[in-house]
Amino acid sequence: MSYAEVLIPAQPAPPETMKRFSKARVAGYFFLALWALLGVALIAMMITNWDNAKFFKFGPRFLHGLWITAKLVGLSFVFGAILSIPLAFARMSKNRVLNGLTYCYVYLFRGTPLLAQIFMVYYGFPQARGFIDSIGLWWFFRDPFNCGLFAMTLNTAAYQTEIVRAAIQSVHHGQSEAAASLGLHKLVTFYKVILPQALIVALRPYGNEIILLIKSSAIVSIITVYDLMGETRYAFSQTYDYQTYLWAAIFYLFIVEIMRNGWARMEAYLTRHLRR
Repeated sequence: MSYAEVLIPAQPAPPETMKRFSKARVAGYFFLALWALLGVALIAMMITNWDNAKFFKFGPRFLHGLWITAKLVGLSFVFGAILSIPLAFARMSKNRVLNGLTYCYVYLFRGTPLLAQIFMVYYGFPQARGFIDSIGLWWFFRDPFNCGLFAMTLNTAAYQTEIVRAAIQSVHHGQSEAAASLGLHKLVTFYKVILPQALIVALRPYGNEIILLIKSSAIVSIITVYDLMGETRYAFSQTYDYQTYLWAAIFYLFIVEIMRNGWARMEAYLTRHLRR
């Protein structure tokens, strides 16, 4: 076996290479400066055109719309999550009929616009009012908020079904085999071994889905739901001031940033054992 008799002396660090300004970097700095100037111009415009009368008149309505948006997104996401679990198992079922029906549902709601789905519920269900009234559900579908909630729940359930299915299937089958060798029941294996690992994989897609749901919730204002966008449309119809939409954009950006940072912190906390 060979070995070194003399240590190699320490060598000086290589000289730093001069960073040249490429065309891509110059273009990037140019557009960054352009966006910065646009942001400064918008802030200056909002300050110079500030109207206290409009703020005190429509401010409470914006807060009410913000609450309606939060309630709509929260309920639809939770109901969609509950519905997605059995649908994910049906999607993984070896029964071709069950698997095929679930595939059609997921394909339909993921492949068509949310706006069309809301219109189908809001304008389509009243066409069958007699049947809906006979089963005692007309009280639910006559409210525009409930129609939006129903359509958004079905829409997000389709996306969450694929998230859950992919997360469960990402867990290696060796985990189940190891649990079976220890004599664990299949249900215990799923809840104690498979599901915790699958949820870690599904965290980031879940965060993306809820952020997309927040932005998509603005569509329900078209069916007379006075959410944040609905109240914005009302304020614009009274003032014809386009800054109302700018304030709505700020509110949506505020919600999304809180959700994004909160979800990132939760993900970092739940995956702290994976850090090296």
